Amino acid sequence: MDVEQIAPHLWHWSTQHPDWKPEDRGESGLGWDEIVSSYALVADDALVLIDPQVPADGAEAGRFWEALDRDVEGHGAPAILITIFWHARSAEEIAGRFPGSTLWAPADAPEGHVRSTHTYSAGDDLPAEIRAHDVGQLGELVLYLPSHKAVVFGDVVLDGVRLLPESWLRNDMTRKDVATALRPLLDEEIDLILLTHGGPVAKDARQKLERALEV
Repeated sequence: MDVEQIAPHLWHWSTQHPDWKPEDRGESGLGWDEIVSSYALVADDALVLIDPQVPADGAEAGRFWEALDRDVEGHGAPAILITIFWHARSAEEIAGRFPGSTLWAPADAPEGHVRSTHTYSAGDDLPAEIRAHDVGQLGELVLYLPSHKAVVFGDVVLDGVRLLPESWLRNDMTRKDVATALRPLLDEEIDLILLTHGGPVAKDARQKLERALEV
């Protein structure tokens, strides 16, 4: 497990996804890789985890839980935000460990994927003043963290700041439709892109997103 502080109060960790298979990378190599990313916003009045994955390795998991126990002791039970129903990951396990946790999932997520305590839609106010943006696909939303001028993407934007592959599209969507749905994000101030398939992108983040949306 690799852990780094991206900015004050903002942390990133990456670890292997236990359900990953080589075919998930896709024949063209444009699918998703075994290492996935999660994020934590740790402030005085909030502890927010985004798409959290607990390491599968026992020793690494032990270190993870020790660190999270300390954060919860200092900041209270976490609010766990899921960007897309596929990214439930370890959310329920974490929520079960800490009484008072809340688990937020997109309101239109298919039934049975996430047992959430709260659902949310584009435009809703979320913990730590996080805002949700539409992506044009059912069951997925983008998160904007105004405290860090950061955008968190689930599946719709992947490593290299590229739009999802055609094969991932649902509901007769096209990549152009997705790009159109995402363009209102450019009205936000963007200094950071936080990819859950990939990692943090700081250098030229806004320009890279603009280029990705030129479809």
